[in-house]
Amino acid sequence: MVTQQPTESASAQVAGLSSESPHPYDYYYREGMALRPPPSRAVPSPLWLPTRRAMLSPWLEVRETPVSTPRSRLMADHLWQGDEPMDAVVAAFGRVGGAAGREMLDRALAHGIETVPEAPAELVALFERLDTPPSWYDARIWERGRRLWINASTAGKLAMVTQDFMGTFVGAEVASATGATARYLRDPYRRNLETTNWFRTMTESEALDRWSRTFQDTVRVRLMHSQVRAGLRKSWGTAHFAANGNPISNATMMGAAVTFGLTPLCFDHANGRRARTEDLDAVMHYWAYIAHVFGVTEELIPRTALEGMQMVDFMVGTAGVAPEWTEKLARAATASFGGERRRDRIAVLATAPALGAMAALSSPELVRQLLRGTSLQDVPLRPWLGIATRIARLEVRLRALTDRLPLREARLARRARRDDPVWRWQAWLARRSAAKAGVYGTPYDQHDGSASGQVSRRPAR
Repeated sequence: MVTQQPTESASAQVAGLSSESPHPYDYYYREGMALRPPPSRAVPSPLWLPTRRAMLSPWLEVRETPVSTPRSRLMADHLWQGDEPMDAVVAAFGRVGGAAGREMLDRALAHGIETVPEAPAELVALFERLDTPPSWYDARIWERGRRLWINASTAGKLAMVTQDFMGTFVGAEVASATGATARYLRDPYRRNLETTNWFRTMTESEALDRWSRTFQDTVRVRLMHSQVRAGLRKSWGTAHFAANGNPISNATMMGAAVTFGLTPLCFDHANGRRARTEDLDAVMHYWAYIAHVFGVTEELIPRTALEGMQMVDFMVGTAGVAPEWTEKLARAATASFGGERRRDRIAVLATAPALGAMAALSSPELVRQLLRGTSLQDVPLRPWLGIATRIARLEVRLRALTDRLPLREARLARRARRDDPVWRWQAWLARRSAAKAGVYGTPYDQHDGSASGQVSRRPAR
């Protein structure tokens, strides 16, 4: 089925599996290879169908089983592989020592790879890619895409946040990795602070300048992903790989970029604020270059919004069923609502407006799946679902009216002069919550020990 296949693949060595026979799909794709089928866990599920229809039906034929396209087939193939350059760096850090490797990476980010004596060849190769933007990158289009993304409605941005949250906690691949590393359970404040800080700074005009802090932090997050991937591969072994593919796969990283990028504008479009093709393409370009810096391989990066939508359709449509980690994470997050006193019951009912809003911005089916088995599973979503839907639609349509006023381009430029106000607000909330817990700063180094394989094998019972 596969036309080329190394007997001892580089990815197996990175994952620490060289002592056992590698899985036949455990390698990095090269042009001309036959495409691998998706892992068995990547099954179509009706759970994600309402969201896909709401977001994508103006542009695509949305079925329960996503329509097969060259893009979706490539996405299926790349569920089997990670980030080749950074995975190799993680393996090199295993040779030179984690602390020494981190110091080399930080020095290269701050001063250039040429200032790192005796840098491993893998680190040099990584920076050759980081220091050279791809030929398709256009700074002018990137900047326009940034402005348009910031210009999306608040409701559209919150829809993206909500749907990403659902993917993180209900989607099979991401929920399993999130649960196994236990960061949301051990250190939720720093995790949330790092996430909101990254999104906020990524909306600044110089975010991906090679020497910006945001560019450097993006590479650090990319390292974290490879460290977790290596650790999970060791902890879970080949049997898990055979059913699920690579944790935090290259396809999943691209899927995140296309959903982050396109969801706000698609939400606006579905609620009455029409998006032009050229605007969607510019936003896709903005997130395509982010995906490049994040380590997505070139053949997977879309050049148009339509290609990106096909990838969204496949990734969301095959996010699969909620794994056993979903209930564990949800129970931990809702543990404070478990009392039987009248005050506790009132607290449970007080969550109804927020849960109704989440249902309006994603779907009631996803919210019910998330809360199954928790003290919040029977909280009524109505009438809050309808109220939140009407409020979101009203905001979007008001924004559509302002789009028709003169000086639209001037307003776009003014609104994007700093960072995104919605993410600024979310980052501010995260900093306040983290400070109360004694958590400060965003070093993006919480997984420096994860590549050794010290992560959970299964949820605690």
